[in-house]
Amino acid sequence: MYKQRKAPRVLQSVFASFADLYLYKLSRLIYDARVARWTLFCQLVNWFMFYCITRTLVNSLETVLTVVGLFYWSSFASSSKKHPSGSRKLALFIASLACAIRPTSAITWLYVGFVDLWQERNRLKLIFLEVIPIGLSVLGLTSILDWWMYRSMVFVPLNFLKFNFFSAGGDYYGTHPWHWYFSQGYSVMLFTFLPFSLIGIFRSKDWRFSGLIAWVLGVYSILGHKEFRFVLPVLPLSLMFSGYSLAELSDSDSKRKNTKASSRRPSRAQVAILFLVATNVPMALYMSLVHQRGSEDAIYYLSKQASDGKVKSVLFLMPCHSTPYYSSLHSNLPMRILDCSPSDNKGYVDESDRFMSNPVGFVSTMLENSSLPSHLVMFESEEKHLRELLVSHSYKEVKRFFHAHFKVDRDLQASVVIYSSTIPT
Repeated sequence: MYKQRKAPRVLQSVFASFADLYLYKLSRLIYDARVARWTLFCQLVNWFMFYCITRTLVNSLETVLTVVGLFYWSSFASSSKKHPSGSRKLALFIASLACAIRPTSAITWLYVGFVDLWQERNRLKLIFLEVIPIGLSVLGLTSILDWWMYRSMVFVPLNFLKFNFFSAGGDYYGTHPWHWYFSQGYSVMLFTFLPFSLIGIFRSKDWRFSGLIAWVLGVYSILGHKEFRFVLPVLPLSLMFSGYSLAELSDSDSKRKNTKASSRRPSRAQVAILFLVATNVPMALYMSLVHQRGSEDAIYYLSKQASDGKVKSVLFLMPCHSTPYYSSLHSNLPMRILDCSPSDNKGYVDESDRFMSNPVGFVSTMLENSSLPSHLVMFESEEKHLRELLVSHSYKEVKRFFHAHFKVDRDLQASVVIYSSTIPT
């Protein structure tokens, strides 16, 4: 059971290591080995990269493919003989794969393609003999895979675009102001690397990659629904600029090394390292190991109980998708989450919102009109309202897991509580 839980994360960690490797290679290709070493330092220390890149999210894999693809694309653009001419075809294949698993990755690759298209002599050859054949090949393979899995013809990229772009379906899950990525989201992701990234952008004068960052943030800002993970693919590029800034700082320190005054105190690069490590490492560890861990602890507990035959069915009385699901339970038993599917009907209130607005009334109706599950899972903020009702229906608390020290989107969800039915089954 332990191996089943950890295997997907170990696999994503392997993928993440390729992002580290190819970001190093990309920065060495564009600048030099000195900048590459500092870039790798930034990549490994940044709190959000540590927190997100190893998670089994499609955005994490998209980030890996973006970094690898940019390296091979830049390799072709480089005049160096060390890089084979076929690297552009490989880059196009990787870009197509990234767009297949996450269609919004096209935002990145449209920019990269159009910037280089103006400098390309054989534009028609590039478009008709490389871009279109490779793109259609990957699209065809993924369509066959979707047909095999869904047992019907489903064009996933089109459905994705229809829901997220043409109908703004993502807005159903919340919206942010247009400037959120610039004023809050991306700044939080960079955290204390932000000033170093800005300095690196202006000092390097590499407007191609800085323009890519601005383009991606700008396009995503048009959409109402915004999340940190959506812009994860360009975070490594910002960290590369941080690496450039730190490399220049280190070089400046080396030139001043001969003076006695400078030898008695830490160099500016050493102070910067200490500052970045001291601000990012605790944040990375807290967010990865402590914050909002209750939902995972709860599902792991249920997984163990289910493997011992002590769980017959589970009802999650919490906002939808608050916990892992079958991918972490690894048992074939009935489970139910509160529905939060988008609807075209104006004024429609889904189950999740109805529960949050009136927990007691919602659960009373549910328990009267459906079979009782063996286990209930909920946050403490709702459990305190439901305690008497659950006891009256022969439920008792069996486990409580710490979840968070502070609230994020809703009331403080300090812990996750599991109730079990005392009625013999």
